[in-house]
Amino acid sequence: MRKYFGTDGIRRIANLELTPDLVFRVAKAGAYVLTKHSNHTPTILIGRDTRISGTLIESAMTAGFLSYGANVKLLGVMPTPAVAYLTKKLNADASVVISASHNTFEFNGIKYFSNKGMKIPDEVEEEIEEIIDSEKLSTLMAVADKIGVSEDASGDIYEYIQFFKDIFGNHLNKANLKVAIDTANGATSKVAEMVFSELGIDFEIIHHHPNGININENCGSTCLETISEYVRKNGFDLGIAYDGDGDRCLAVDENGEAMDGDIIMAILAEDLKEQGKLKQNALVATVMSNLGLKKYAQANGLQLISTKVGDRYVLEEMLEKGYNLGGEQSGHVIMLDYNPTGDGILTSLMLIQAILRKKKKASEMRKKIKIYPQVLINSKVSNEKKYDYEIDSEIRQKIVELENEFSDNGRVLIRPSGTEPKVRVMIEGENQEYITKRAQELADLIERKLN
Repeated sequence: MRKYFGTDGIRRIANLELTPDLVFRVAKAGAYVLTKHSNHTPTILIGRDTRISGTLIESAMTAGFLSYGANVKLLGVMPTPAVAYLTKKLNADASVVISASHNTFEFNGIKYFSNKGMKIPDEVEEEIEEIIDSEKLSTLMAVADKIGVSEDASGDIYEYIQFFKDIFGNHLNKANLKVAIDTANGATSKVAEMVFSELGIDFEIIHHHPNGININENCGSTCLETISEYVRKNGFDLGIAYDGDGDRCLAVDENGEAMDGDIIMAILAEDLKEQGKLKQNALVATVMSNLGLKKYAQANGLQLISTKVGDRYVLEEMLEKGYNLGGEQSGHVIMLDYNPTGDGILTSLMLIQAILRKKKKASEMRKKIKIYPQVLINSKVSNEKKYDYEIDSEIRQKIVELENEFSDNGRVLIRPSGTEPKVRVMIEGENQEYITKRAQELADLIERKLN
């Protein structure tokens, strides 16, 4: 059982659970593990989102790195994918993003990236954890002229903007497509506006005035109703919504109807396949992706490869097998030919390009894939027992019963939470009311037996 890292880095309430002392230790341990094989003074990038606690965590993180002897480039407010891209571009030894992604403002988090701009694997996080609370940490101390120095590198945002200009040029400069963007008062608040302006897209932007506490507040990809209503009322052709750190993108069509990660991936897969750019005609998604995506892939000659939940596991599969498109229903879409992490801005621009190439409305593109009703219910259980559903005979019997019932036109998925004392029950099927009833029955049984 890991003490600090969850399924997406460390994420806790800032200054209460994610204290400056803990951050300092995480920084020193991380700098050691990620750069111990370097034969030079390491350089580490730090980017953050717009939370009020961002500069507090950044200061403690910087102190930890400098104390170890690493030099630091402070990128300031920067989307997660921009930090990943700049890590490679600037030949940094590692990087860290200070963000709690889609969570409310009182949370903050730490995500490490390797020198290849990729989230570090589980085993590296576990090695960092071993150092954090060990006696070795006190020995990782630079003195005299070995102490690191920090510098402001916020101007490197223009390297990220150039990245998009190099990919798209003026191909998206189409006056007949009006796009609305919701940046969730987060890390994309400024850079998305700069990118869309540089590319000549006809757009309007909302929720781009962060004040430290309004990140993700009734806006962005966690509240798609906001951009949906804005698109319908103001006659836009497409609505785009990012999350707080900018690695996710969801969308709505001209009618305000949702386009989740599964729909976006289906559209991008078809577009890449038609251009001969979809490697092995394959798409990588997690087990949480909708049954409709599987049926779409089967009907269109695509391989659909499933991984466990988490964009890092999608990326691992892509790297191992040589695929170039993958992602999650939540809107993490990885286009490995360009960036080794989910990139909300890149995803939205690729979606716009696909729509323009087809010369169809967004609603026509959305209807290419049938999304099956899906219900997800959390069972609150004892943390020590959250894997016992696999061995409890009564629970297993109920799961098998449901799997048999939905084997032809549906799906049952049981998954313990990676960060909370919960077991998640997901059922897909034709009838929302019925699958909700059946999922609740199983969730209640799990909760009753595993507490």
